[in-house]
Amino acid sequence: MDKGLDRLIGGVERAVVWLAGAGAVIVLVQMAWISYGVFVRYGLGKPDRLVTEATALLLFPVAFTGLAYAMREDAFPKVTMATDRLRPGMRKVFDVINHFLMLGVGLFFAYAGVSATIRSFNSGVASEILHWPRYLFWAPGAFALVLFSLYAGLRLIRLIRTPATSGDV
Repeated sequence: MDKGLDRLIGGVERAVVWLAGAGAVIVLVQMAWISYGVFVRYGLGKPDRLVTEATALLLFPVAFTGLAYAMREDAFPKVTMATDRLRPGMRKVFDVINHFLMLGVGLFFAYAGVSATIRSFNSGVASEILHWPRYLFWAPGAFALVLFSLYAGLRLIRLIRTPATSGDV
């Protein structure tokens, strides 16, 4: 096996774990902020408009920060009823096709995210209520999608280079 590729994948996986942790922190911030918003709305009778916009803007980055981690943990939903009956070589073919599809989708969304980040930075657009620069909300998601695409590409290369065995899943 290629030691350089394994080392590179290991380095990317460390970034993947840190990014998933950052996503967890964003979820905790959203949870606290939404709880505060519910209390202010129903407990004090004064709705806070900031809560709705902030949590909506944080949905994009949190949606993608765990994507590469899910790939690392093989946690994507899949149906293996048919592929489990195949020989290892054919199972590997389906795995390679699956990784190509994930890489393609990741690259598409990474391009869209990076493009949106650059456009929002160049335009100077800010959120309507918070008046925070929109690129601050696009950038983490774009970074997560680029990292996912890099990781999917590296995993695809390793999958192609690894011979099929009966233990492959």
